Order: sequence, then C-alpha cells, then structure tokens
Amino acid sequence: MKTIKIAGVPEHFNLPWHLAIENKKFETQNIDLQWTDIPEGTGKMCQMLRDGETDIAVILSEGMVKDIVAGNPSKIVQVYVASPLIWGIHVAAKSNYKTLADIENTKVAISRLGSGSQLMAYVNANNQNWETDNLQFEIVNTIDGAVEALSNGTADYFMWERFMTKPLVDKGIFRKIADCPTPWPCFVIAVRDEILEKEPEAIQKILDTINKATASFKTIPEIDAVLAQKYHQKIEDIQEWLSITEWSQEQLSKEMLNNIQNQLLELKIIDKIGTFDEIVKTV
Repeated sequence: MKTIKIAGVPEHFNLPWHLAIENKKFETQNIDLQWTDIPEGTGKMCQMLRDGETDIAVILSEGMVKDIVAGNPSKIVQVYVASPLIWGIHVAAKSNYKTLADIENTKVAISRLGSGSQLMAYVNANNQNWETDNLQFEIVNTIDGAVEALSNGTADYFMWERFMTKPLVDKGIFRKIADCPTPWPCFVIAVRDEILEKEPEAIQKILDTINKATASFKTIPEIDAVLAQKYHQKIEDIQEWLSITEWSQEQLSKEMLNNIQNQLLELKIIDKIGTFDEIVKTV
C-alpha cells in the first residue's frame, strides 16, 4: 500500500474526495490516500508542497501558477473544477459600507500572503479601475479570523467563496456587497515534482479514480441534502451552487494558462511568465 498525502480546503468542492476515500476507492488501487483539511487555503498549501508536508494539493489555479513561477517544485496535473469560483465581497453587517465604491482604499482581510483572497483582491481592484498599489492587507489566517477582524474594525472587507460564506450572511455577521468571479477555472490538482518522478503510476490511479467520482457526483441520490447537512448550508443555496459548478477531468490548456499568467503579470503579482512545461505536466 502506497501512502500519498493530499491537502485541500474544507469546502463542498472536495466532497468527491471524501466520499471516494470513505468508499475505499483508493484502497482498492493499493493507495492509502491521507487527506488533510487546510482552512487557511492556498497560501498554506503552497508552503506545504514546498516543505514536503503534502504530496498533492487541490488548490486555486491562480495561486498555484503564481507559486510555481516563484519556484515551487510542483506541477499542475489537471483542472479539478472547470467553472469559476464566485468570490463574495463581504463587509461587517453593521458597517457603513454599502457599495464597492465605498471600500476603495480600505483594508482587506486575507488568509495569508499569496492566498486566493489576496490575489482576488487585486483582480477586483483592477476590475474597478482602482489603484492596486494602494491595496492594504490584514492577515487573518481563516474565515474565523476574518469574522473577528471585520467585527473589531482591524479590516474592512473580506473576499471568500460566496456559498461557504453565506451562513455568516444569513446570521447577520457579514453583509455581501458584490460578487467577483474568477476569470479562469477555479481549482487545479498539483503534485510535487519528487512524487511525480517516483510515483507516476500512483498519481495516475488517483486521477483516474477522482475523475470517475466527479463525473458522476451530481447524479448521487439526494447529494444536495448530503452537502447541505455536511457544510451547514441551506438546501436551496446548495442547489444553486450545484447548478453552476462543473468538475473537470481535463488538463489545463495552454490558452487558459496564458490567460492566468497574463492577468497575474498585468497585476504585478508575478514578474515573469513561466513556460507551459514548467507549470503543467500530463501524467
């Protein structure tokens, strides 16, 4: 039995992995796939890949591209979710901010440097024609940290996946003032170079297994109810989320990689363009 470590955010996108592990789909392939939830998100997972704390990460596309260009010894082996991530832009429920224009030049809460929440703050600022050099950040680590920061005024707004944040909106803790979809597929699967070299067959089996799981995921009876209960969501919100979410079984295309890199370069998030072979590897 080969032990492979994998990390991902504790969000509804990753339920196919948990079901496949529970149903011993990887064990039958002689693979002990050990999952770790990472509530801190992309920046933390990039560090884990660099440090060898995980072998695989299910991670935001833009964050992984940025970190590979910056020297992370890993490759993107596949797109995991093809649809955009819908980032909700949230303020404290009692704040005076009502519109996007109100939060220009205020402080944004981010999980950590290099995180999706930071990168998308640049994307949103660019969309609004704000001066991105004026962005100010407060590192809060997790969504709980963001609740604290917005409540006590050490940060002014917070960008996070809209549906996972909605329970906080429903409870009157956050108020959503806008959405900001990613202009690219939201999640990719990345693997450390060392593991790709040592265990290519195991990685191929893992991808084959998860691709079968995601291809049929929406047809699982009452999957909306399962998701709603597990992730503390209203069932109508889950049904809306399922209707706009598409999992992928395909590789990241050169065209899409160029789109991501060109936007990151324009926003000064990266200072050079990596080649396709430096960033992507087909197993």
